[in-house]
Amino acid sequence: MSKYEIQKNPFIVPTNDGKLIEEYFGKASKNVGDFSVAHMVAPPGWSEPFQTPMFDEITFIINGRKQFEIDNEKIILGKGESICVRKDTRVKYSNPFKVEVEYISFCVPAFTIDRLKRE
Repeated sequence: MSKYEIQKNPFIVPTNDGKLIEEYFGKASKNVGDFSVAHMVAPPGWSEPFQTPMFDEITFIINGRKQFEIDNEKIILGKGESICVRKDTRVKYSNPFKVEVEYISFCVPAFTIDRLKRE
């Protein structure tokens, strides 16, 4: 077994909301470890329903802005900023802005649909 693995072709997670999700390492792509790393691009006006994930999620904004709704508080992050939303936290992710947002997401343990708990 090799001590490293290079990923050149991420798994494109199917979506129906215009969001691009490219998982480089995780359960959907390589089934390596219990973490996931994905590059994402969300179009203007995109949003997801509230969810209470069973994983910590770190988001790092590359370009644009992303809105997080946590405990009735709206948090807006921009380029170069990051946040860690702890597991079992009710959160809503969105891009209510006029330009797309590009970001990297790290989930520990790995993102899986059964760990998402969407409303």
